[in-house]
Amino acid sequence: VGKPMALLLLHKNATVTICTSKTVDLAKHTRDADILVAAVGRPNFITGDMVKPGAVVIDVGINRTADGKLCGDVDFASVKQVAGYLTPVPGGV
Repeated sequence: VGKPMALLLLHKNATVTICTSKTVDLAKHTRDADILVAAVGRPNFITGDMVKPGAVVIDVGINRTADGKLCGDVDFASVKQVAGYLTPVPGGV
């Protein structure tokens, strides 16, 4: 998801920053983003304190919790308090 999405955005003249789960001070980078595309592969990895107020957050992740429920890479409950728009999992992307 990361590289193809970055290329699509670059072709539309967007400024793109690509991070991984191991990026130093990841939250600083995510808080700078107007559009945050999460495709980490870890349930509820992105939390509300990592999101810029009003940002568009696109959760591409699909994970299964220990109790069998589907969830994304974004902690929906905390991020919905901050984001201007947030895709749900399941049912979003």
